Amino acid sequence: MRLAVRYLAYPLIIGIVSIGAVTLAASPGAAIALPILTLAGALVIGGLERLSPYQQAWTKNHGDLWADIQYNLMGAALIQASVHFIYPLSTAALSRGLWPNTWPLWASVLGVGIVIDFGLYWMHRWSHRSAILWRFHQPHHSPERLYWLNGERRHLVSALLLATPGLVAVAVLGAPQAALAAWFAILPVHLAFQHANIDYTLGPFRRLLGVAEMHRWHHKRDYEDAQVNFGEVLLIWDWLFGTAHDDRRGVAADELGLRDADYPRGFWRQHLAAFRSRRARL
Repeated sequence: MRLAVRYLAYPLIIGIVSIGAVTLAASPGAAIALPILTLAGALVIGGLERLSPYQQAWTKNHGDLWADIQYNLMGAALIQASVHFIYPLSTAALSRGLWPNTWPLWASVLGVGIVIDFGLYWMHRWSHRSAILWRFHQPHHSPERLYWLNGERRHLVSALLLATPGLVAVAVLGAPQAALAAWFAILPVHLAFQHANIDYTLGPFRRLLGVAEMHRWHHKRDYEDAQVNFGEVLLIWDWLFGTAHDDRRGVAADELGLRDADYPRGFWRQHLAAFRSRRARL
C-alpha cells in the first residue's frame, strides 16, 4: 500500500479531480458539484497521510488544527465569491475578447491555470521581498509542520493580493467563467498535496510541479534557505527565474516555522498581528 501511495497518489487523484472538474464545470449544477469534488479530493489526501506519513511527528496536532480549518473555510468562501461574483463583474468591465473561443474547455482550463500561476509566482516571490507584504504572508509560514490543511493558510490580505494579478489578466483576456471554476476546483487539491504529510514522489517530474518534496524547502525556518520553489503549481517559473532548488535529502520534522517564537497561532490573532507591528523576517 505504501508503495502505491508513494508513486500513484498524486497522478491518480489529481487526474480524477481534473477530469471531474472539466466535466462538471459547464454543467447546471457546477456551483455545488465542484466544491464537493474539491472537498472529496482533499479528504482523500488527509486520509492518505494516515496510511503513509512523511514525518510521523507531523501527524499530531501542533495547536494549528482549528486555525487551519478557519483558513480553509475562508479560502473556500473567497474562491466561490471570485468565481461567481467578482469574476463575472470583472470580465464585463475589463474583457477585450482576446481569449480563443474555439478552444475546448480543457484547453481553456489549462490556459487559465498557466496565467494565474504566473501571477501567483511573482506575487508570492514579492511577498518574501517586501517587508510590508511579508507581514501578511507570515501566517502561511508559521506552522511547524506541513500537512494537508495548511496549504490554504493565508491572511485575507495576502490571499487577495496573491490572486488579483492572475484574475485581472484572465478577465482582460476574456477567459470563460467555466474554465476559472474548473481551475479553482483543482487548485486547492493540488495545494493540499503540496503541503501534505505523505511520503510520495513524482520522480523526475518533481522538477516541473510544485509538489511536497520540492515545496517543503520553501517552509524551512532558516529564511535564507526558504527563498526557493515559489511556484504554486508549476516550477517552470522557478527554473526560468533562478529560484528553483532540488535536493533529495528532504526536510527534517523540526526545521519548519518562523524564527519568531512569539508569533501568534490563532486565526484572528495572526490576522491582527500583520497590522499591529513590523515583525522580523523568518
